Amino acid sequence: MLTAEKNYLRDLARKQLELSQLPIMREREKLWYAHNACEGTRPMISVEEGHYWKEMAPELKCTDPLHREMEYQLLNQIHRVEMIGDDRVVPDFYEIKYGVYDKIVGLGQQENQGDTRASDGTAGYHIIPQIEIIEEDFDKVQPTHFFFPEAVGEKAKRIEEIIGDILPVRLVNASNNWGPSPLRTVIGIMGMENAYISMATEPEEFHRLMDFITEDAIRLYRWEEANGHMFLNNGNTLIGSGNWCFTHELPREDFTGHVRSVDTWIHMNAEEACDISPAMFRDLILPYQKRIAKEFGLIYYGCCEPTSKFWDAGICEIENVRKVSISPWCDEKFMGERLAGKNIIYSRKPKDYMYIGSQKELDEEAFRKNIRETIAATKDCKVEYIFRDVMTIHGNGQKVKR
Repeated sequence: MLTAEKNYLRDLARKQLELSQLPIMREREKLWYAHNACEGTRPMISVEEGHYWKEMAPELKCTDPLHREMEYQLLNQIHRVEMIGDDRVVPDFYEIKYGVYDKIVGLGQQENQGDTRASDGTAGYHIIPQIEIIEEDFDKVQPTHFFFPEAVGEKAKRIEEIIGDILPVRLVNASNNWGPSPLRTVIGIMGMENAYISMATEPEEFHRLMDFITEDAIRLYRWEEANGHMFLNNGNTLIGSGNWCFTHELPREDFTGHVRSVDTWIHMNAEEACDISPAMFRDLILPYQKRIAKEFGLIYYGCCEPTSKFWDAGICEIENVRKVSISPWCDEKFMGERLAGKNIIYSRKPKDYMYIGSQKELDEEAFRKNIRETIAATKDCKVEYIFRDVMTIHGNGQKVKR
């Protein structure tokens, strides 16, 4: 049985490799490189299908847990080419992502899981505060412990034995992919309510905690550099909120082969700041984002927050910002005016949850209207469209490609 599964996985790996070598993939790569240099000739389009792909995917055949994981990943790369047809490039490698810490600042995020689950099996949760008043509880935070999970190396060896001669196995430290966000860490250990109250009632202590978390993050980057866990992400790599990292601008000109944070992209955001004022953002959040931004080569900024609210409050001052997330909660016209003529890409997140996820049939006229609004707002901008955060497509896979 296991031998048959391995042969099946090898067939899938060959199919992925075949797709990765198609001429259209080289064409897409050229488009992405030009686009990310703000020299593209058309908007790029990327669709994330992680939440609902199981509705489109064929039934898995493997029984071994690792084989099933491999099958799922290989099938995803193969079937999305025909089922979605966006500008994604099929990789000519098999990627294994890992992290290098578990409990950030010695605490990590503790949660109460909700009882009601969504169709994809996920559940809502409530953060269990480990710190309520910073002045009283600051001694609870400790420097994060960093380590390489030994199980990852063993897993890589097993996968290499099966498909390594077809698809190279690539280990990628994903610890920096969704972050850095000192505010998210604060809320992860305090909860939203306590964090917001602290901003107002003990701002000096809030600064103290943000400073500790920021320095802890910079210590992570130095550890990754020293221990070989900082990886170049200047090619077919996805980081944070939908950014494909193709660029010839990284690594930096003084690169010697030893990867530093300044040789890489980073994704930054402050989603959890959406309900504070621009003045509070400038005072309590921006200084720490600026400090971290200096550690990296190129920045993709934002996720679901209304970046338009904080653009003039200081996001515009962050160094090396190349892309800005324009979520459904942004003022599109305002951001179109601010980014017009700049070497900053207008990374639009359409209201795809409304048109793709909320009903079985695609309301094409409403969708066209939504996209035309973006086109009108961005006539002098470099634009990309990132479709993500759709939880279900109600079993109608055709509407995604449509």
